[in-house]
Order: sequence, then structure tokens, then C-alpha cells
Amino acid sequence: MTTDTPHATAGRPADTAALVAAIGARFERLPLCRWHVTVRLIIGAVTFFEAFDQLLIAYALPELRAEWQLTTGQTTSLITVGSLGMLVGALLSGRLADRIGRVKVIAACIALSSAGSLLLTLCDSPGPFMALRFVQGLAIGGEVPVAATFIAEITRAHKRGRFVLLYELVFPAGLTACAVLAWWLMPVLGWRWMFGLAAIPGVLCVLVARHVPESPRWLADHGRHEEALATMASIETKVERITGEPLPQPAPAAPVAHKPAAKGALRELLSGRYRKRTLVVCVLWFCGYFVNYGISSWLPTIYGSRFHLSLSDALLYSTVTSCAGFLGCLAVALTVDRVGRRHTVTWCLGGAALSLLFLGLFAAGSASSVLIWTSLSAVFFFGANICLYLYTPELFPTRMRALGTSLGGAVNRLGVILGPIVVGAVYAGGALGTVFVTLAAVALVGAVTAGVAAEETSGRRLEDVAP
Repeated sequence: MTTDTPHATAGRPADTAALVAAIGARFERLPLCRWHVTVRLIIGAVTFFEAFDQLLIAYALPELRAEWQLTTGQTTSLITVGSLGMLVGALLSGRLADRIGRVKVIAACIALSSAGSLLLTLCDSPGPFMALRFVQGLAIGGEVPVAATFIAEITRAHKRGRFVLLYELVFPAGLTACAVLAWWLMPVLGWRWMFGLAAIPGVLCVLVARHVPESPRWLADHGRHEEALATMASIETKVERITGEPLPQPAPAAPVAHKPAAKGALRELLSGRYRKRTLVVCVLWFCGYFVNYGISSWLPTIYGSRFHLSLSDALLYSTVTSCAGFLGCLAVALTVDRVGRRHTVTWCLGGAALSLLFLGLFAAGSASSVLIWTSLSAVFFFGANICLYLYTPELFPTRMRALGTSLGGAVNRLGVILGPIVVGAVYAGGALGTVFVTLAAVALVGAVTAGVAAEETSGRRLEDVAP
């Protein structure tokens, strides 16, 4: 195994810049193999259950409304309080992950989320339930963007989109599994059992802490040279053992001007070359998740109150839409490296806008039409949203990659919060068609922003995209 890297022991900027470049070059020579898949599965299992927890409230809501006699305002609060926690959690976790490491934050988040799910089963009124959903939201909002950052940092540029998005499929898979299990079990067992089941994966925090190495890119960037070299060497040894072949020589890597991690990272995100990138991804995150949760949070309620479907049928119809969205994610994962990030997001949000506009103007009169057109739109907006988990970490350097990704995650929480609120307000006025026209307009804003202002990152090394 070749380890042509500077064995620097000091944390001087020149040493760190050379090591950061060398670590990046050594990752580029690693063939994708079982080691990558194993790490992806462990982190993916965590993300799967975070997605499960995130959507569970939408399917518990019909029972909670009946059991606690909730008003429309209280119903909206139950939906949005978790998202508010996710917004705060995303911002806090990004700073923490850039300062103390990716893996520690991921493990802590899954432990906190599982504890929250367990305590939710004991609630007998809206107040404690909302408080715990906020705490759980801190964990869910914190884990997902940090996990996306970590997976991006252990993957080479070649076919990075396919590899990362096949990992990210676990999130819509978790949403879909939540929908299927809720449709099957909720009418039989009730909402408390569903939250109890969601607490079981807390044991994964131990698995993450023991078997997932810290990102060598992060270690090198923080001047922890010996740890970075040892971790990288350990990864390379495992890859050689799995493939049965020696690794090729790393390509020459010219060091870039290194900036140490700073307390002013947020200011750097909003200045220089990163200002435009930050603003663009914030708009895309907001628009994609405004549409996503504006629809998914209210669909079971709309089917029940507007079209008088039974609870079981309302959950089944909503499940079909989630499954359609998962197919959209799979299609994007398999094509994003050829199509490119910019075109993928543009076309997907544009397709969602057209589908929702047609639904709002011509097809909102029956449950079957709503099912067909929301499912078609879900193929598009799920595809756009999953692409953002790949695209955003590529735009920022290691010293603030988690913060940049988490900022996008925080802004998507604004969309998640405002989407259900706006839909609830419009729906309360009885204008179902107007709900979908409003969502179409938001999707169109995202499509235009991506088409006009997004940069392409496909096939480029992380260090080249964001020095």
C-alpha cells in the first residue's frame, strides 16, 4: 500500500494543506467496495429510522385529533413543532460536527431521537407531546445533514452521485416504510405502539460509535494529522483486504490554500464565492420541502375530511403517493451522474410544478384524481429533494461542509414548517384547488432558481469544487 503523504506532526497551515490534498487523492484511488457499502448501510440504518420518526406524526394525526379533540390550530402545531426542533437541530449539529467530528454527532442524535420516541408513548395530552416532539426534532434535524456530509467525504468523485444517492434512498425508504406500517398497524395497535417501535433503533448509536471511523478529511482539516493518517491507512488496509489487490498510486495532488476552521464560518458561507451557492441551495431546500410537506402532512386529513374516506383508505392513498416518491428517488440516483445535479433539480421541480398546476386547475374534484396527480408530482419533488443531499455537501469545503449542509437542512425546516401552515390556512377556506396551485408556484420558483443560478459539480473532486 502506497502512503505518499506528509507525516506532519505540527498543525501549520502548509502542512495541513498538503495533508488535506493528499487525503483527498488517496480517497480518489479507492475502488468502491464492501467497506464503503458497510459504512453506508450502518449510517443508512440510522437515517432510515430518522425518516421513519419524522413522518410518523402525519399518520398518527387522525387518531390524535380524535383522542384529544384537537382544533385545527392545535393540529397544525403538532405537525410543525417537530419541524421547528429540526430547524434548530440542523443549525446546532452543523457547528458541532465541524468542531468535534461527524461520527460523534450522528451517534448522539440517534440516541436522543430514540429516547424521544419512547417517551412519546407515555403522553396523554398535547402539551408534553409537543415538547417531546421538539426535542426529538433536534435529533432528527441534526443527524440527517451530518450523515450526508460524512458519506460525501468518504466517496471519490467518480460516480459519487450514484453511490451517495443510493445511500440517501434510505431516507425516502424510511418515509415509505412509515407509511406502509402506519396503514397496516395504526388501525390495529394505535399510535403509541408506532412510536414505541420507532424507539428500538437506539441501539444503532453503539454500532456507529464502534464501527464507523471519523472522516479523515475532517481530521486532516483540523490539524489532527496523525489520526488522519492512521484512519486513512486503516481504511486502505480494509479495502485492499476486501478487493485482494494493491491500491494504485494516488494521483499528484496540488495543495490548495488552506483556511483553518474558524468561528466565523457562518460569515464565510455568506461571503465571497460561497455567498451565491449558499443562497441558491437555501432557495432550493425551502421550495422542495415546502411542497413536499405541504402535501404529505395534510393528505391523510384531506382524504378523510374532504372525500370521506375511512382511516385505512386515507392512509393507503397516502402510502401510494409515498411509494411513487420513492420511485422518483431511485430514478434520480441511477441517472444523476449522467444528467448532472443542476439539470436534475431543475427538471424535477419543473415537473412537480406542472403536475400540481394541472391538479389544482382541473383535477381536484375526486380522491382518485388527487391520488394520481399527487403521486406523479411526488415522483418529481422527491427526486429533487434527494438530489439536494448529494449536491449541497459538494459545494462547501471540509472546514464548513457540515455547517453549509446543515444550513440547507435548517432552511428546509422552514419549508417543512410553512408548507403545512399555508396548506392548512388555504384548506380551511375550502379551496382545495388553490392549495395545489400555490404549491405549484413554489415548485416553479425552485425550478427557475436551479436553472438560472445553480453550479454543476458532477464528476469533480470535493477539493476542486470547494477549496
